Amino acid sequence: MSELTATYVSADEHGDVDVLRLREEQLPEPGPGQVRLEVRAIGVNPIDLKVRQGMRGNADGPFRLGYEVAGVVEAVGPDVTQVTVGEEVIAFRIDGGYASALIVPAADVVPKPAALPWPEAAGLLLAGVTAVHALEVTGVGEGDVVLLHGAAGAVGQAVIQLALLRGARVIGTASAHNHDLLRSLGAVPVAYGEGVRERIQAAAADTGAPTASIDAAGTEESLATSLDLVGRERSVTVVVSPRSAEVGIQGIGGAPGADPGTEIRNAARAPLAQLAGEGKLAVRVVREFPLSEVREAHRFVAENHAAGKVILLP
Repeated sequence: MSELTATYVSADEHGDVDVLRLREEQLPEPGPGQVRLEVRAIGVNPIDLKVRQGMRGNADGPFRLGYEVAGVVEAVGPDVTQVTVGEEVIAFRIDGGYASALIVPAADVVPKPAALPWPEAAGLLLAGVTAVHALEVTGVGEGDVVLLHGAAGAVGQAVIQLALLRGARVIGTASAHNHDLLRSLGAVPVAYGEGVRERIQAAAADTGAPTASIDAAGTEESLATSLDLVGRERSVTVVVSPRSAEVGIQGIGGAPGADPGTEIRNAARAPLAQLAGEGKLAVRVVREFPLSEVREAHRFVAENHAAGKVILLP
């Protein structure tokens, strides 16, 4: 083994996309409990934009971005036995994933199914583990009807598919232009906006009344509708805010005051990869950018309500 040259993205301060810089470094050999990856694809997520802007309490730079990647194991630490050189893997939750190569804890990699393309693999786990966590917290199972706000996003798409695998049905709110997408995934679509409560109740004539609510939108409307139609006990939000705390809806994820669900999320990684490899869990990639166009990727995420994942390719 020897050092490996890597291109990576970092920022010296918080701000708009102009703070993002491409840099190079020499990666040493991995130490105990580590693996070195040649990255093939990188997931871009809204949380990355919040970190860049300093909205997640992260200290001023220099700092790096990126929580999920897919790649090939290029070297392993002296005590690593669970993965081997040349193995295709997915790594999550890691730090500094916007890179052509990086060193990550061996505990944070899972095998990538051969049938799963690199972009889909890189976009699988952040949304996937969030969906599993939400379904676990709300106890969704056979016969439940899930009211899902923000259903067309990456988390929403994962929730729909995983809920159906549990024997539940899903009523999903989304813009009208995404209703065909929701139908293709097996959800009953409902347009958000004025009158949404009545439209949900009309949809429930076929599905049954909602028994659990998962909020991936974070709006006043979604919180109020969840409280009105489901109540606090089986409602959860992945978009934590002062308002969600005020009304008593449990928040999950990395935001202050939220339930991080670390054990649930870590345990979900390998099963999610297996489901995706078997074709039971699809990841919809809406746009790919080269790593050198990371600023454009962030602009796209900020300016578009992407119904799926945005991916960087080193």
